[in-house]
This record gives sequence, C-alpha cells and structure tokens, in this order.
Amino acid sequence: MNAAEQGPMRIVVCGTRFGQVYLSALARAEPGRFELAGILARGSARSVALAERYGVPLYDKVEQLPGDVDAACVVVSTAVGGGRGAELARALLERGIHVLQEHPVHPDELADCLRVARRAGAQYQVNTFYPHLEPVRRFTSAARRLLMLREPVFVDALCAVQVSFDLLDILAGIFDGLRPWALAPVTGTAGRPLVSVDGTVAGVPLTLRMENRMQPGDDSTSLLLHRITIGTDAGNLMLANTHGPVIWSPVLRMPSGTTGQFLPDPSDAAERWPHGSGTTGACVGGPGTPTWAAAMHEVWGEGVLTALDGLRERVAAGADPLQGSQRPLAVARAWKELTEAVGYPEPAAPDGGSPLSVADLAPGPAPGPETGQ
Repeated sequence: MNAAEQGPMRIVVCGTRFGQVYLSALARAEPGRFELAGILARGSARSVALAERYGVPLYDKVEQLPGDVDAACVVVSTAVGGGRGAELARALLERGIHVLQEHPVHPDELADCLRVARRAGAQYQVNTFYPHLEPVRRFTSAARRLLMLREPVFVDALCAVQVSFDLLDILAGIFDGLRPWALAPVTGTAGRPLVSVDGTVAGVPLTLRMENRMQPGDDSTSLLLHRITIGTDAGNLMLANTHGPVIWSPVLRMPSGTTGQFLPDPSDAAERWPHGSGTTGACVGGPGTPTWAAAMHEVWGEGVLTALDGLRERVAAGADPLQGSQRPLAVARAWKELTEAVGYPEPAAPDGGSPLSVADLAPGPAPGPETGQ
C-alpha cells in the first residue's frame, strides 16, 4: 500500500511553543494527507487556547491518547535543552505510535529511541527542520549538481548556535554524509560574538563561524540563522540566508595575451574572452525572499509537511526503523563534538532594537536616536 492509499495520517502534536508551527502546518494540509488528532501538552493557558482554536482534544498524558492516533510530532526539548522530549518519544513509540521528533537530540537518546522504535515496530525520525525548507532544498540541489561538475575547494559556513545541528545536516545532505569529519581545537572564545572553528567535512576544508550566544527561551535574540558557501575552482555557490536567495558567483577568468594585456580590444573581445559576457553573479531560482510572516506560515509549514511526508512514506513501506539511521546519528555525534568544542553559549547582548527595513539603509539622512530607531 502506498502512502496515498493509506488515507490521512492522524497526528498528535506534543508541545505548543514551537509546536505552533506544526499545528499551523497540519491545519493547512490538503485533505487526505494529514489530520490533526489532538494536542499533548501540560495544560497551560496557551495549550488550552490552541486546542480550542484548532478544535481538537487536549491531552496531558500519553496514556490518554486514543487508539486511532497514527503518529506524533514531539516538539519538546530533549535532555540537551533541559527537557523530557526523548522520554516522551519513547513512551509514544512503545505504544506503536510513529514519532517525528524536533532536533536537537543527543546521540545517545537518538540511538535509544531508534532501538525502541525497532522493538515496537514503529518509525522514529529526527526532524532537523531547516533542510526541508524550499530555499534550503534549492541550495542543496544546486550544490549537489555543482559537485557533480567540479571538485569542492572549501566550505564556509555561518550559523547561530541553536541551528548548528541542522546546519550539519544540510552539509550532510550536500556531501552524502560528513566523513571524513574533524575539528581543530577551538581557543579564545570568551567575549566574542562569533566563534571560529576550523575543520573538515567530507574531506573538504571547513571554516565555521558560530554565533555562540543566546537568551534561553528566546530565539529572536540571534542575529542570523544560516549562511553557507560551497567554493569550487569554477565559482562559489552561496545560501545567503536560510530563506534565500541562492547565489552563484563564477570566478574571474581573464584571457592571456602574449604582451601581457588582459583587457582585450573590444573588436576581438568575444573571440579572446568568450566568458566575458557572462554575469558576475546570478540567483538560482530568483532573487526574492519571503516576508517573515510568509516564512513562518508558508515556508516553515510546508517544510513540516515535507518532513511528515517522509515519515508517512517510511510507514507505508514498512521500512526498518534503523534503515538510514547512519546520517542522523553521525550528525548528532558531530553536533555534540562541535558544541563541546565551542562551549556554553554566552548571554546575548544588547537587547534587540526596533526593526530596520532596507529603506532605512537607502541614501539620505540616517534616523537619529531621538526617533527611537
């Protein structure tokens, strides 16, 4: 039986903070794909309000879930974040409920959940979230195509600490894994908003700069999400931001001349410099980026549904829960090594000011402090 013949997968969302993204995604899924069957949470005012908003039951114990629940999205912190998400995932798996668990997950907890899943005949998947977003999928696809045509020379990456797990998974998707993987010792991190880490990913030299600072419980204090550049002898492919654009920047190849002139005469430029008419850069898939509202409701929501589609296909295929587990385990181990190397995040400062738009950066008088901007 294929996934389309199964009918809608009935899903419970566990956790209502970031779980709101999952709830919104499931509410906008087309009929026959997924069905929101309830919310599992502690019963806070937020959870009560969300259950009323989506018209579904609110449960506070796994034992209360009805027998027709197919899967659960566990959007609750695991031990690395001071939560009990892995414990909750194991309890759901033991009831035969398939689990999609939001990252990050400690490698030991991940391995334990996979063992429980196999014993219970259920599927367990870690959702690294951002690799499923359309702009990141576009970048990954273009990067894989680039590596079919050219050898990689370097990887340059920039991310916030709380999205470092999924950055590693993005790289694993580009290179079909992380090995050979290595990190050089990290020193001099105190007081620096960006911690620089040198290493190797899939045998390619890696420079990673991480914003290792945050305010617990408030991701909006981070100054960035992801920026990744794959460098080759032909040019560089960059994901400028998690939500795009994806930019291809070909390298400059100047013609050679017997007299040392590298600027050809206009009359023979096309003959001596056939690549001279090419652009210095171009966007893969267009230069636009979504608004934050569209990103959170549409791009993020479709990313959740894409991840759930993967879970549903594994259920339909009756796949061994351990099949394909090497990549998430390798990512979790590399993430553990990385976060141990850079140390505990420092408090984010200063507090965020009022928003700026691109119009504020246009030529003209800059806003003064008296305007509050």
